[in-house]
Amino acid sequence: MPVSAEKAAEVAKADAKAAYGDVTEFEIDVSLQQDGWHVDFRLKKEHLNGGGPHYLIDPRSGRIKWKRYDQ
Repeated sequence: MPVSAEKAAEVAKADAKAAYGDVTEFEIDVSLQQDGWHVDFRLKKEHLNGGGPHYLIDPRSGRIKWKRYDQ
């Protein structure tokens, strides 16, 4: 069964919480592309410096294939 956008976001959010703690300051963008689910966290307040984590989630297994943490 394919992984839904909601499940991909849930997987990424769990990892992001472990790395960042509070992730409520981020908006979460999820898009299905040819290589899987791209889940990107961006700051809600654009005037703040820094960035959030970025993920590539396998669309079949729901596993994290790749991730990058921005500070």
